[in-house]
This record gives sequence, structure tokens and C-alpha cells, in this order.
Amino acid sequence: MIQSINPYTQKVVFEVKEFDSKEIENAIDKADEQFKNWKTVSFAERSKLMKAAAVELRTFSQHYASIITSEMGKPITQALAEVEKCAALCDYYAEHAVNQLADKPIETEAHKSYVSYEPIGVVLAIMPWNYPFWQVMRFAVPALMVGNTGILKHASNVMKCAESIEQVFAKAGFPEGCFTNLPIGSKMVESIIRNPKVKAVTLTGSETAGRSVAAIAGSEIKKTVLELGGSNALVVFADCNLEQTVKTCVEARFQNAGQSCIAGKRLLVEASITEEFTKAFLGAVGNLKAGDPLVTKTTIGTMAREDLAEELQKQLDATLSDGATLLLGGQRDKAFFEPTVVTDVTKEMSIFKEEIFGPVIGITTFENEEEAVELANSSPFGLGVTIFTENFEKATKLIPKFDDGAVFVNELVKSDQRLPFGGTKNSGYGRELSTDGIQEFVNKKTVYIKKN
Repeated sequence: MIQSINPYTQKVVFEVKEFDSKEIENAIDKADEQFKNWKTVSFAERSKLMKAAAVELRTFSQHYASIITSEMGKPITQALAEVEKCAALCDYYAEHAVNQLADKPIETEAHKSYVSYEPIGVVLAIMPWNYPFWQVMRFAVPALMVGNTGILKHASNVMKCAESIEQVFAKAGFPEGCFTNLPIGSKMVESIIRNPKVKAVTLTGSETAGRSVAAIAGSEIKKTVLELGGSNALVVFADCNLEQTVKTCVEARFQNAGQSCIAGKRLLVEASITEEFTKAFLGAVGNLKAGDPLVTKTTIGTMAREDLAEELQKQLDATLSDGATLLLGGQRDKAFFEPTVVTDVTKEMSIFKEEIFGPVIGITTFENEEEAVELANSSPFGLGVTIFTENFEKATKLIPKFDDGAVFVNELVKSDQRLPFGGTKNSGYGRELSTDGIQEFVNKKTVYIKKN
């Protein structure tokens, strides 16, 4: 049995029998068989079903949000926002997929030449626990609108979320086999990737998992999209709007207890305002409300598992041992980790050079724009960066100097269905969302028609 344990109460909230190899094979066969029919279904019908999925999510948002909160500890208000974001995603692709996948005419000497975008078959998604609905839906929705079918290997601690997502599509009227949840552990993944009926793999997770999945898929000559870790810099210039910048930085770091690949994890502050900024930032972090994540006033919940909090403690302790100064927090109680702020952080320290997946942030100062860019780029990750300045000419000049897949100005890095999402360096490759995302798992077929 695979169990989900509520990180706040430490009680088992769900358990499911793990599929054996025969059950997995049957599920893949069913998805492959359904693909033969689903790829012929019109965009109008697919859109109708996807809009029904949006209605299902909104109608029972409290139910789905409570499942998210009970399995991985996210404050209920944030879980509700996640469910709504999924519903908006369904509406977006229901409305735009037909145009995003329309034939692209290309002028040549032929009578007619164009590129068509056609589905490829069964796509495996390997997804994490931190946004247990959103991460899955941002794969599944465009994949289904293309005409592919999807199978899901979700994180073992959010199996009720996985089952619920499958139910969302079923209740919306999608035919059986369009989207299938596989309650399995990681040891079964390799055989699934190697199954000839599985045509591609998308993974959101750790760098280690990404390397492993990419190697297996590469040996089978199957496409992958990898959305891996991040260590986003929050670059605070002296000419920022201080009050709004502090508010945005707190949200960027501590939302979802800091458990997000695109969270702001390295706070780079111009030296001339470091004292003023730090004072305001500490005050705002100190106002976060810890407690039962099912209570609406709670703004900082537990981490998703106790072992994750233990690992975070090791990274913090190593950083303090190397000379950093603890300004706030630093204490852990099982899966709960206090919001923590550290200063005097250098780029050789653990919480600067590693991904910190929890409510801890370090402050590093810089003297000028060149140093700020150098510090921001001094990371093996390249998912996103935020710069805070009221000088938009300066911002525009700096944007090309950052290595990341996204640069946000005066706003936290976030995924938006209208914009492509993905990283560089060890943050992975490929894009999700927008037109770029829906065209990842397609056959871009060249068509050339000549008149004799």
C-alpha cells in the first residue's frame, strides 16, 4: 500500500494499493487503444469536455483544495488558488488550442506547403507533490487538447490528489483511457518509459530524477521535457519601491512554505539600502501566521514531509557554520520549519549554491549592476530571476544579461498559461504552457504538395 500522511497531524489520510506490472501494462494498453480514437475527436468536442473539467474544478473547489492541504500541508487559501488556476488553464486551452495547432503555411515553390501539428500517442508524466494539481494539469490539459493520451506517475505522498485529478477528467466526460493515474513507486518508472506504446516523457522534479529519466528515455530515442530545480534570485536595487518590493519578496519566498522550484531563494540587495530593506523584510516575515493549514488565516504551513524539513535544517546549519548570521527563525518542529532569514551569505555557502526547498532565505549584498548580474548568474540553475527597480530603462538593459528562462520586473516569477514556462542550465529544457507548451508533444509534420 502507498500511504499519504498529513504533515500537520502526522495521521494517515489516504492509502492505495500499488499497481503491479500487469495492471500497469493493462493501463498503458488502454491508453494506447484510446489514443486511436481520441486523436480523431474534433477540437470542438475536446474543448467542450475541457470546459466541463473547469466547471468540475470550480464547483467542487473546496473539496479538491482540502485534499491538497491534507496531503501536503499547503494553507487552504493557497490550495483554493491552485484549483482555480487549474480551472483557468482548462478554459485557456479550450479556447486557444484550435488556433495554436492550426496548420502553419510556409511559402515555397510548391503549390502548397505547410506544417501540421499532430498528436504522437501516450505521454508519461512524472510529477511532484508541491503543486499536486497544477503541475499535473499543466501537462494534461494541453496534451489532451492535442489529441494525446496521458498516464501519470505522481509523487507517493499525494496519491489522493492523483486519484482526484483522474476523477475530474472522468466526471467531465473524457473517455476512459484519455487520462490514467498509475499508483506506483519510482522503481516502476523505467519499465514504463521503455514500453514501446509510451512515446514521450515529461518530468517535473529534482535534478537527479531528471538526469535518470532523460538517460532512460534517450536510450529509447524518446522525447523528454524536464522542469527541474531552481534557485531564483530576487535582485533588489536601491531605486525600487521598497514597500512593494518587501511584500513581493515575502510572497516569492514563503508562499507554499517555500516549496516551489520558482520561489525566490537568493535575496540580493544593493548595499546602500541593505539595512533599511532588511528591517522591513524581517518585520513582514515576522507577521506570517503559522498554524493549522485548514484555517483560512494561516499563511505559512508545514513542509510536506518531516524528512524534507530535516534536510533543510542541515543546509541551514552548514551555512551558519560557514559564517552566515541568523536574523530570524531557524527552529524546526517535525515537519514545521520556522520562516528563517540569514544574512552575510556568500556564494560559496550552502543556501546560495544549492536549491533551498523550504522557508529559508539568505541575504547577499552587491555594490553595482555588474556584481548583481554576476551573483544572480552564479548558480547551476536557470529558471527565473526577479529584479526590483523603478528605472525601466535600466531593467530593459539588464534583462539580456541574465541566463534564466524568465526575467520578471517588480513581480515574483510565476507560471501563467499565456506565457511559456521553463528553464536553462540544470533547471531543465523544453517549455510548458502557452503555444510553446502545447507544441512540445506533437509531430510537426512537413507537407509539400506539387502540381505536375
